Amino acid sequence: MVYNYRTTGTCAKEIQLEIETDKSKENGEKIIGRVQFTGGCGGNTRGIASLVSGMEVSEAVKKLKGITCGTKKTSCPDQLSSALELAAEALDGENTDGEPDYIKNYNKWVNYSGLDQKTKAALAEIKGDEDKIKEYFIAPLEFGTGGLRGIMRPGINSMNIYTVRQATQGMANLIKAEKLEENGAVIAYDSRNNSELFAKEAAKVLAANKIKVYIFDDIRPTPELSFALRYLNCAAGINITASHNPKEYNGYKAYWSDGAQLPPDHAETVSDAINKTDIFTGVLSCHYGEAVKLGRIKIIGGEIDEEYIRNVMEQSVYPDIIKKAVKNNNFKIVYTPLHGAGYKLIPEVFSRTGLDFTTVKKQMNPDGNFPTVKYPNPEYLEVFELGIEDAKRENCDLIIATDPDADRTGIAVRDKKGEYITLTGNQVGAMLLEYIITARKENKTLKSNACAVKTIVTTELAAKICEENGVKIINVLTGFKFIGEKIKQFEEDKTESDSFLFGYEESYGYLSGTYARDKDAVFASMLIAEMAAYYKANKNMTLTEVMENIYKKYGYYGEDVQNIAFTGVDGQKKMRDIMDGMRKDPPKNLAGYKILSFRDYKTSEIKDFRTGKISPAGLPKSDVLYFDLENGTKVVIRPSGTEPKIKIYYLVSAKDSKDSGKQSESLKEAMSGYVS
Repeated sequence: MVYNYRTTGTCAKEIQLEIETDKSKENGEKIIGRVQFTGGCGGNTRGIASLVSGMEVSEAVKKLKGITCGTKKTSCPDQLSSALELAAEALDGENTDGEPDYIKNYNKWVNYSGLDQKTKAALAEIKGDEDKIKEYFIAPLEFGTGGLRGIMRPGINSMNIYTVRQATQGMANLIKAEKLEENGAVIAYDSRNNSELFAKEAAKVLAANKIKVYIFDDIRPTPELSFALRYLNCAAGINITASHNPKEYNGYKAYWSDGAQLPPDHAETVSDAINKTDIFTGVLSCHYGEAVKLGRIKIIGGEIDEEYIRNVMEQSVYPDIIKKAVKNNNFKIVYTPLHGAGYKLIPEVFSRTGLDFTTVKKQMNPDGNFPTVKYPNPEYLEVFELGIEDAKRENCDLIIATDPDADRTGIAVRDKKGEYITLTGNQVGAMLLEYIITARKENKTLKSNACAVKTIVTTELAAKICEENGVKIINVLTGFKFIGEKIKQFEEDKTESDSFLFGYEESYGYLSGTYARDKDAVFASMLIAEMAAYYKANKNMTLTEVMENIYKKYGYYGEDVQNIAFTGVDGQKKMRDIMDGMRKDPPKNLAGYKILSFRDYKTSEIKDFRTGKISPAGLPKSDVLYFDLENGTKVVIRPSGTEPKIKIYYLVSAKDSKDSGKQSESLKEAMSGYVS
């Protein structure tokens, strides 16, 4: 059997092991097949795994149990002994009744007396379908720094009221452990099916745990949740959303007091609490209406909106430029919220700036079925089809779209041929960075200590723009929470408190200002419109022309992303094996280009292949591999944090678009030999 064990008190995060009963022996001793640590001390944990492979479980436990590491009360070997004992118990259970854990989990749900009728009916439909039962009940959704995300259906491997309650009990335990019940928590939700239901279930659990709860009266953008958390001085925040995923999905984002998503240590605490909490009997809850009457749940709305909008509009660089472009240049844009949470506040901000805009009427109503699009993702040209019809009719050069929880922003622009094309998150971010620096230099508001922040998988064009303009640039790990952490560090350092200029990631997320700690499509929509108005009014340029000028000025940088899905119950194992294989034996050459250095962020090491020198990577540990090629191109590979897929980023340094495309294709072909 395969057994997964989440460790506590060590640098390793998880242990996966395989054991089986030796049927050739009368005592039925269990034999260890494979052991794999996630995290840990590299060679040490690999050595331990190699040592115990093939050993009897009882013998290994005797050797490992009680070993400590430094001042810690435990160690990776000690945690492995606990994992082996639990795995042996689980195997005994399987051998006793021959019933796999997923069948036991299914039966537990079916036999729970408090199960709601809808879930009972759904479970009855899959009775006898072992593949479906296995899919729904094989393992619980993993709670990480990004919270939870999964398909809405019954089971522990799904999003439903029971997994939401269990996760919220874990959050409640963390808040109580930190003695922050009175600070409370704020809850928001998007337009997805069941989002409001899940949000209210979370509120009931927190209230039953005597934690003060604030909940929005209707759907809101994710960044407003981040803002509200800080504005209300709450301990934590919960947002029910699956961002831009298909309609079958929903998710649970968890935030801490700084307004950013949970840091790894708190996420681990919540995950441990979830694992120890019975999904039915271990969760406290209460009646929603009664909790509202008693003041334990407070409904919020308009006041927060006003403060949030005020902070967003303070990030404008040229507040009057939009009115100027509208008056003198007939400047007008098209906006669509793609049936999501941007439907209200973004048009409100546009109106307050004086922008002339039209909305895509068929996509303005919040609807979790997203009836006009296959995927509500603003990076896809297909979602702009209705907007393009409006733009042609209204003679607009720019269409802005935001995703269902209004944290990501995509645009379509008219090119020289009169056709509408999408620009990538890297391109839009580079244009915004160039605009902010240029405009702030002009109006003399660029700070001498100005600093931009980007993720390691975001275009190197940003670094070039900053370098040429005397602006500092900082790289962080993938995920906007790491940009949020940098903003927090700037605020805590009095000499750098006002230095944050702009942060962005390639996945269409942007932020200026310190009012929030997450990417903000409300802010980004306003600033993109302002940027387009600036270039239209002052330079008589479209955004396609602006992008072309940036390439002429700084050189051509192309980007491509390859997503390789690993479905099925063994998908996670395949992904781990691929990452570990490349980690142990990294390529020295890709598509004819020598690799100069190799960064393994999991071991926090950079190896220079020319000299053999090893130096620290300088960022927190993460399952990311980064290759620096001799021509300046970068290749980055990591498993997705929210979906069963491996993502490969190609950050190409090239002569032009054609050269970039050729490089990307040859690199993809080369990488296919490692990732398959």
